Amino acid sequence: MTKLRNLFLLVALFATLAAFADDKTVSSPDGRLKVTIACQDGRATYSVSYDGVEVLKPSRLGLRTNLGDFTQKLTMLDKVRQMPVDRRYQMRQSKDADIHYKANRLQVDFSTEKKIPMSVIFQVSDNDVAFCYQLGRGPKNNPKCALVEGEATAFNLADGTTTFLCPQITPMTGWERTKPSYEEEYEADAPMAKPSKYGVGYTFPCLFRQPTPNPSLKGRESKSVNRQSVNRQSVNRQSDNLWVLISETGVTGQYCGARLSDYDAATGYTIAYPQEGENNGFGSTSAAIMLPGFTPWRTITVGNSLAPIVETTVQFDVVEPLYEPSESYQPGRYTWSWLVWQDNSMNFDDQVQMIDLASTMGFEYCLVDGLWDEQTGYDRLEELAAYAKQKNVKLMLWYNSNGAENDAPQGPRGVMNNAIKRKQDMAWMKRIGVKGIKVDFFGGDKQETLRLYEDILSDANDYGIQVIFHGCTLPRGWERMYPNYVASEAALASENVFFSDHHARLEGFQMAMHPFSRNAVGSFDWGGMMMNRMMSRDNKSRHQRFTGDIFELATAITNQTSVNCVAMYPNNLDELPQFELDFLKNVPTAWQETRFVDGYPTRYAVIARKATNGKWYVGGINGTDAPLTLTLQLPMLAGKTVSYYVDEADAKALKARKAAAKKDPKAKPAPYWPTPAMKTLKVDKDGKARVTLQPMGGIVICERGETD
Repeated sequence: MTKLRNLFLLVALFATLAAFADDKTVSSPDGRLKVTIACQDGRATYSVSYDGVEVLKPSRLGLRTNLGDFTQKLTMLDKVRQMPVDRRYQMRQSKDADIHYKANRLQVDFSTEKKIPMSVIFQVSDNDVAFCYQLGRGPKNNPKCALVEGEATAFNLADGTTTFLCPQITPMTGWERTKPSYEEEYEADAPMAKPSKYGVGYTFPCLFRQPTPNPSLKGRESKSVNRQSVNRQSVNRQSDNLWVLISETGVTGQYCGARLSDYDAATGYTIAYPQEGENNGFGSTSAAIMLPGFTPWRTITVGNSLAPIVETTVQFDVVEPLYEPSESYQPGRYTWSWLVWQDNSMNFDDQVQMIDLASTMGFEYCLVDGLWDEQTGYDRLEELAAYAKQKNVKLMLWYNSNGAENDAPQGPRGVMNNAIKRKQDMAWMKRIGVKGIKVDFFGGDKQETLRLYEDILSDANDYGIQVIFHGCTLPRGWERMYPNYVASEAALASENVFFSDHHARLEGFQMAMHPFSRNAVGSFDWGGMMMNRMMSRDNKSRHQRFTGDIFELATAITNQTSVNCVAMYPNNLDELPQFELDFLKNVPTAWQETRFVDGYPTRYAVIARKATNGKWYVGGINGTDAPLTLTLQLPMLAGKTVSYYVDEADAKALKARKAAAKKDPKAKPAPYWPTPAMKTLKVDKDGKARVTLQPMGGIVICERGETD
């Protein structure tokens, strides 16, 4: 009986070995990040581990198409194509200028009963996994086209993982039926099992925190690709966590955009395609591709600190430029009347004031927002452009993206979605010297809508025009793919601070989230460093801004975009301290390098960036209601005396508020802001600097001689 039992065990062992004998693996150049691809019972899966710790449990792979189901009855072929990837490239308008990408590439081929080949291509760098599908042609060189109707692609995260996610919303909802517009509220450290707010999953990017007791991770230092991370204190503080950022890149007009589904305990999160009602119901939720053809890349960034999350360049590493720039597009800053002055300010006289302000501050651009076609008109806009040119300021113009996708009333409408009118207006803009457009109110993620993004970008490049998108989807590698692309909103941005006291109070929460999620994967047009303390033209009425002045200045560094908004107004020239004005006059928007220093999503963020002038700038923001004292590790500034901008507690104002509350507990407290100050700070020879961030306050540290 014992011999028989041993025989059964031996047979079972060999069966197990046989089941996994054909698994394929690919690891990062440093060997720490590993992907395993398997095929059992006709279903393909992959799993991911980091330093031996399971990040993704076996997760489904596969496509559903009108040619057949590539999610089951698959056979994994023996032939494997594996090679190293080692290349350098330059970026103009992103977090880093010179990027060295090293990865290992593995292509695994599958076949169906119909003998139509499907391959999955993985590229694994030291902290990033990128993978995509390739569909081939059949045995007789046909078919040559396909509809990809969905995916089995899943992300089955380890048990106990918590989430930092932005929910997707149902289409044709919200103001003037303009949603989805990627403008919902994040929730921090939520359990995976909690359903999404609107029941339709989550928008990319998606951040996850995985607690791990593995002692081998403790104290180990995370490196981004070929770079030493600046910060070590935060690595040690969070050494019991793995951080995972999931997104996609390489989405063009040749495919649709995707999102994550709600969590399922059996399969995890899965890739979800656009909803039927997006784009006012027009266009397919499938993706039409030629064969052989590729899907976009799904990306997974993993680290035992937040450094790889903040510093990742995977969204650019696996894509290529799609056309050459027609001219040398320039970074800079712009003034914008609409945020506080709103729709009625699109008249000639108000825009002259904003051009004058830009000229006084040395800003490169002025954005004229929606309704300029009615309030100023095309003819007087030419006068305005000529005036701006005299002031050495270049105009950017707002356009509605559509005439049929939603009910947004602002004009010009029916131009950007019409190839003939679009080119006519762009030719006009080139003639009068307009250098940029902001296009707003897109209809979702269908391939039909992605084509519109691409058409606008391509046509704009022909006329030397840079492009910013608002009310829009997430950019997916677009800074590298489209050289005239600047940034997108794709988040609950600054306009909401103006609209309500609720969102004004949440500004710290939101801005301390974006460096680890939204801005980690693409340039972010938040909509300005807001220098009015009250959300009104007179700067005395409506609700207050709850952040300190230096918090606002710091967002010029914690937030990255090559053409950045400074939401200041003529009154600020007399109200702001001179050192704040001097900082705004000189703050750069083009960066050579980006480094994570310290932070925790939605609580606080400290980011360092090296400008193209070679100087380092460090921005820190506190999104909480309690002071935060940190010892920062700043080796790039070791031993230097630096300029130090800081929000300090206003003891007198706090005492008065406390006395007033005691006298009348029901009375609304007087507005309070910390006191901005400029000092010098000595960074010790080991690169350590001790700082305190006030509630909703900030710090800026920069090498002297540039902004002091």
